[in-house]
Amino acid sequence: MLPENASLNAARRPIVSISNLSKSYGDFRALDNINLDIRRGEIFALLGPNGAGKTTLISIVCGIVNASSGVVTADGHDVVRDYRAARSNIGLVPQELTIDMFESVWNTARFSRGLFGRPANPAYLEKVLRDLSLWDRRDSPSRTLSGGMKRRVMIAKALAHEPSILFLDEPTAGVDVELRRDMWRIVRTLRDAGVTIILTTHYIEEAEELADRIGVINKGALILVEEKDVLMRKLGKKQLILSLREPVDAIPDGLAGYALQLSPDKRELTYTYDAQSESSGVKPLFQALDATGLAYKDVQTKVSSLEEIFVDIVRAGA
Repeated sequence: MLPENASLNAARRPIVSISNLSKSYGDFRALDNINLDIRRGEIFALLGPNGAGKTTLISIVCGIVNASSGVVTADGHDVVRDYRAARSNIGLVPQELTIDMFESVWNTARFSRGLFGRPANPAYLEKVLRDLSLWDRRDSPSRTLSGGMKRRVMIAKALAHEPSILFLDEPTAGVDVELRRDMWRIVRTLRDAGVTIILTTHYIEEAEELADRIGVINKGALILVEEKDVLMRKLGKKQLILSLREPVDAIPDGLAGYALQLSPDKRELTYTYDAQSESSGVKPLFQALDATGLAYKDVQTKVSSLEEIFVDIVRAGA
């Protein structure tokens, strides 16, 4: 048994550590000096536009692509020098459906487990298939399954060898809203069972719903890593929306200093402000409204979504 302090240090050590990682294809630099630590037991969402480098980064960690420079460790194992041990700790669900369409669900999971040299464990595979709602279809060839069920088979295949790290590269692409939410439940269940999840997605609400931390990559550079809640507080903006009693053709001169936006129907004024600022300007705005005599019938507030924050970050880094 490990000493108590050794166990504690292992728990605190990043489960994936990426140091000074770069990848070039000729003159094209796909990844530029990436440094990132993934914490054990978290859901980490990696966001970025098409071509940003997300899949290249995942492929290097998973041993599919060789880095041009840098070091990556998975659960303490160098992915190049100790690739067998590193790879045995990693499960990957790629964007593409990489399953034998003529093989049964059960045999797909069983064969994947065997590829990693794991001894047969029918009880474990049964649990995985039950957790993914695949048990009743265990004898069905994959070609007979729906798109959402095939995605579940991909996850079962990735989990068959009991990895501690699971990469989900666009796991809900092409999946309807109901199945997407069901997939979210599965991801949370895996995290609660101790699996570390690294997720890439184009559905920003997916990252907002699931992630503990968020990283943003653009043009091969990691431009931000932050706790999701902290990111929402730091970069999120609030909007004050005033519904006017009567439409106006223009914003009164007395309100010119507040950068208000008039809606196309001329019935709403929107004021955007930093909710974290000591001086939001909301109180002076209402005083100015009273001074101009502009009457309003309703006031609403809106907080920036993660999607709006993401778009602002990528634009700023463009």
